[in-house]
Amino acid sequence: MVNAVFTTPEPGTVLQPIYEYSDEQQAHIKILREYADTLLLDPLDPYYKWELRWLNKPDTMPRYMRAAKWKLPDAKRRIEGTIKWRREFRPELIRPDEVKIEAETGKILLNGFDKDGRPIIYMRPGRENTETSPRQLRHLVWWLERAKDLMPPGQESLVIIVDYKSTTLRTNPSISVASKVLTILQQHYVETLGRAIVTNLPMLLNFFYKGISPFLDPVTRDKMRFNPDLLDLIPKSQLDSDFGGDFDFEFDHETYWKQIVDFCGIAEDGTRLEGYFDGPKNIHGELPSQHSDADTEPGTTSPTSTSSTTASVTSAGETKALASPEATPAAPELNEVS
Repeated sequence: MVNAVFTTPEPGTVLQPIYEYSDEQQAHIKILREYADTLLLDPLDPYYKWELRWLNKPDTMPRYMRAAKWKLPDAKRRIEGTIKWRREFRPELIRPDEVKIEAETGKILLNGFDKDGRPIIYMRPGRENTETSPRQLRHLVWWLERAKDLMPPGQESLVIIVDYKSTTLRTNPSISVASKVLTILQQHYVETLGRAIVTNLPMLLNFFYKGISPFLDPVTRDKMRFNPDLLDLIPKSQLDSDFGGDFDFEFDHETYWKQIVDFCGIAEDGTRLEGYFDGPKNIHGELPSQHSDADTEPGTTSPTSTSSTTASVTSAGETKALASPEATPAAPELNEVS
């Protein structure tokens, strides 16, 4: 058994899907950013640099435009709502010690990547160890932020696997808590959920999904799968052995927690250690993931496809570049991940 955390996808993973934006769409993205800049805090505000950091991420504006189906008024409304929520919640500044107790049983684990290079969050309600409180939501958001830390450049979505093995009515979250979770995911992490997988759901809890159904938007509902063959979606080497994979992970709370906190460079006060402000060091490098034109969907393009360098993902927490002497550099294009 192993207790090491996967920090990169399987070698040779191709990030999917990748979207290229039209000139009109890029213009909309620019307008949205200009609008968001008018909402920024005063530079003297302590949270200003964190707000700017989030706005500067290359996926932020495209995700909100896509969520709004390219309707600017709706995109402006959405991003303004998230800016207000982030100022109150401050998701990137959650202190590790604030939520560490919630992680003691491994009820939420971040480990491994699917075949499209998405980080995987495992949720096991049967391991619930605390009473309902706002801290439980902050614990979930902590993991959403860590999953984003681990995303390879060009990947902007994640996978959530909810395993109901050993779950009881007592340990299952209430519909009220579930609705709050869905609100956060659907309104403030738009276009971040790539897949939602539910396994081992007992008949006893079917009512639970009927209860949360009104809170599921059509996009989220379309991404949900019940009891699929996980080996169709996740490399066997990165799939937890509990689900038929070869990854025989042994959870030890202190060891696991330290790996995550250290790798992501989280300081005790929730800020970042020196050199980690823009994310973990050495993770995937700053190169696009390997992507062949043959794998590109119609109307799409590979990430930073105009670059003269491709990268092969390795398991050592970094990427190795393979120079292409025939290629000539070109201006970078704006791309989006679903």
